[in-house]
Amino acid sequence: MAILLSVTGFDPSRWWQALHDAAPERLIVLDPADAGSEPITHAVVWKQPPGLLATLPQLEAVFSLGAGVDHILADRQLPDVPIVRIVADDLKERMSEYVVWRVLDHLRRGRSYRQQQTQKIWHERVQPAAREITVGIMGLGVLGLDAAEKLRVMGFRVAGWGRSEKTVAGVATFAGEQGLGPFLAETDILVVLLPLTADTRGVIGAGLLSRLKRDTPLGGPVLINAGRGALQDEAAILAALDEGRLMEASLDVFTVEPLPPQSRLWSHPKVFVTPHAAALSDPDALAPLIMRQIAAQERGEPLGNVVDRSAGY
Repeated sequence: MAILLSVTGFDPSRWWQALHDAAPERLIVLDPADAGSEPITHAVVWKQPPGLLATLPQLEAVFSLGAGVDHILADRQLPDVPIVRIVADDLKERMSEYVVWRVLDHLRRGRSYRQQQTQKIWHERVQPAAREITVGIMGLGVLGLDAAEKLRVMGFRVAGWGRSEKTVAGVATFAGEQGLGPFLAETDILVVLLPLTADTRGVIGAGLLSRLKRDTPLGGPVLINAGRGALQDEAAILAALDEGRLMEASLDVFTVEPLPPQSRLWSHPKVFVTPHAAALSDPDALAPLIMRQIAAQERGEPLGNVVDRSAGY
């Protein structure tokens, strides 16, 4: 039995080596033709070519190389097999590091001090304390909950919003459309960690941004998006920044990636850009988890972290 590794957009060699090291006895191929007479029973993918998985008649499960699975679900010929998303401490911790980094940078006036340095200006800025700031997290899954806990320990007030009701110690939680307005109205720094679904596509638009708390200790609301690029309306974000309805934004994901050179986001003085690097999937940390799941399924054990196709995550 063989495992197909199919990726688009980057060199798969590190992933192939990590999967091989985790299970040297397994045949891992980059092209179905290389499997020969061996049936391909599992696929490990990132933005696989549309229709490819439908050509594998003995496929038993598909594994995403990242926390997101919208790149898999976009395939209209997707076979009816379990789809497994990555849930791992390594990925969770990397995302929380990014969120804490960006929240602290906005809190401590990083943009202003970087500008002052270029001009050799010695001027102390007013900096509110963490306890004065409410960080609102949209998306209370594994990543959102871990980020919330780390921010809460640092002294921030933390609020969380999700599709359904959830109780989280030390976090003010809101749910559904009814809870979205109150959640946004008390948020100083908005962190978006939502999955991409039909309901969340384009959610960070003019309507949502207009409902954010205006009078914040920072001088205005801040946006951090490390979820998915298609969650955001980039024209609406730019307009909100230009008009002062948003004070600053840290964006790690974009509707088109790599971010085109002509995008104003690159040069906007209020925007901090990172190249979808908030929580990179580390092959050495994640490949063993995938191979253990495959072995467990072959023993007849249930897979963990299986995607609910109707929900989109």
